[in-house]
Amino acid sequence: MTDLHFACDYQEGAYPSILKRLEETNYDHTPGYGADEITASAKERIRNACAAPQAEVEFLVGGTQTNAVVIDALLNSYQGVLTAETGHISVHEAGAIEFCGHKVLTLPSSEGKITAGQIDAFASAYEHDGNRDHLVMPGMVYLSQPTELGTLYSLQELTAISRTAHAHGLKLYADGARLAYALASEENTVSLKDLAELCDVFYIGGTKCGALFGEAVVIPDPSLIPHFFTIIKQHGALLAKGRLLGIQFDELFRDDLYLKIGASAVRQADEIRNVLSECGYRQTLVNSTNQIFLVLENSRMKQLASQVEFSFWEQADDNHTVIRLVTSWASKQEDTEQLVRILKTL
Repeated sequence: MTDLHFACDYQEGAYPSILKRLEETNYDHTPGYGADEITASAKERIRNACAAPQAEVEFLVGGTQTNAVVIDALLNSYQGVLTAETGHISVHEAGAIEFCGHKVLTLPSSEGKITAGQIDAFASAYEHDGNRDHLVMPGMVYLSQPTELGTLYSLQELTAISRTAHAHGLKLYADGARLAYALASEENTVSLKDLAELCDVFYIGGTKCGALFGEAVVIPDPSLIPHFFTIIKQHGALLAKGRLLGIQFDELFRDDLYLKIGASAVRQADEIRNVLSECGYRQTLVNSTNQIFLVLENSRMKQLASQVEFSFWEQADDNHTVIRLVTSWASKQEDTEQLVRILKTL
């Protein structure tokens, strides 16, 4: 069992101030389902951070649950959701969206991203198809920031996608499971305010960004999804002890902690990427967030596995495997330094 853990960004518990606050409030008596004062405070902090004073903010437990609820709430029964072929809802959610009755309509992606041009072409083709009444109608666009491959949409790209989607009557939804690491990247040009202005719905990830669990859904225009709270309940996604979510996001958005919490993870990921480049390792792509995708000969992968925990990504060929190394808000500098030493001598 290795002591170096770089498999994912939700192996650790929670940021210390969250655990402290949970303990301090453990015996408090509060209303259920998020109707407590702490949850109200968390919602207001998020509205302020997003410069969206009228937004509806609701908390759910996990990413797949959030995607399934939001997408089902946004779409009519005959509509599907456009996404990159590498999108999380397409490849890593076990058909959760289809289980809710909506087809995932995939587009070829470049480094995990799709473009406004692709969305325009797909929507236009549907609109001009004489058989469209027999087809799944595109009803929304799903993006993630950062993408499944750790890459970022620029403000220019996101603006173009938003304009194009809305021109075709499509809703725009952004998955922010790792949003803290996007915000911490030096290459990032998209703020929370931008997301609130350009997206119909987005969520702020907590599970992978310092919380024990939880994601914050932001709907800038609350009238877009009437009775969203009830829809959450219908999906069995409403946490009775809602304050547990509220407490965590009240801490994450106190003193701009969420905007800062990903910085050390990104810095350590950059250190690892620099060493990989210096030593001639092959990376499938280089991003600026907290995920690293590395191609290794299977024999070298086994050597690394004896010393470091990482995650399998995909089989490159018979002799090579793509693995993923991930840093998190809790990654220790000394562990990263030890990983770097191993990579230099592997």
